[in-house]
Amino acid sequence: MDDFVSQVSGVSALAEPARRALYLYVAAQPEAVSRDQAAEGVGLPRHTAKFHLDKLVEEGLLDTEFRRLTGRRGPGAGRPTKLYRRSEREVAVTLPPRHYDLAGLILAGAVETAARDGVPVLDAVQRAAAECGRRLGGDTEAGDEDPGGSPLEAAATMLAGHGYEPRVGDGVVELANCPFHALAREHTELVCGMNLHLITAMLGERGPTGVRAGLDPAPDRCCVTLTRAPA
Repeated sequence: MDDFVSQVSGVSALAEPARRALYLYVAAQPEAVSRDQAAEGVGLPRHTAKFHLDKLVEEGLLDTEFRRLTGRRGPGAGRPTKLYRRSEREVAVTLPPRHYDLAGLILAGAVETAARDGVPVLDAVQRAAAECGRRLGGDTEAGDEDPGGSPLEAAATMLAGHGYEPRVGDGVVELANCPFHALAREHTELVCGMNLHLITAMLGERGPTGVRAGLDPAPDRCCVTLTRAPA
C-alpha cells in the first residue's frame, strides 16, 4: 500500500501544468540543467520554476547535483550551481494493479535458462516463476493473525500486498485480480501456469501452512485459488 501511495503521488505531481512542463523539459535535455535554464526553457519566472523543480525532487522524479558551470576551480571560481536531471525512478499506476514488469522478468529469465541449459521453455518458465515467488515470499510478512485467524486468511493477507485482491469465502480464497491479466487473456495456459508456480513458491517461502494453491479458471478473476490442504 505504501508503494501504491508513493506511485500515485508521483503521477499526481505532474497534473500541475507548470510542473509537468518543467519535468518534460528537464527530461528532454542531454545534461542536467540549472533552474535558470529550466525557467527560460518553459517561460516561467525563476522563483516559480524553483518551487516546482524542488517539488519534483521531493517526489523523486528529478535528481540534483552541484557543479560549477564555468569549469573553473579554486578561489574565485564561484559557488557550484544546483542542477536538475531526470531521476532513474520509474513511476506507473494501473487500476486494478498490474505487474507486467514482473512477468517480463520471469519470462526473460526463462528464455535465457532454456537457451543456456537446453531445457523446455515451459519448464524454464515454471522454474523462473518459482524462484521469483521465493524471493517475493522472503520479502513479505504473512501478516499478524488474530487468535481466531485461519491459514486462508493469513494467505489472503500476504497476497493482497501483491495486487491479487483476495476474497475469502467458505474454505476457499478467490483472487479477484490477476496482475498479468492482458497476458493471461492471450496466453492463458502459459501465464496461468506461471502464476500458479509463483504463488505456490511465495506461500511456501513464508506463508501459512495448511494452504494449497491450485488452478480453477473462471471469468473475471485470477485462475489460481487457495484452499485448505488435506490433513
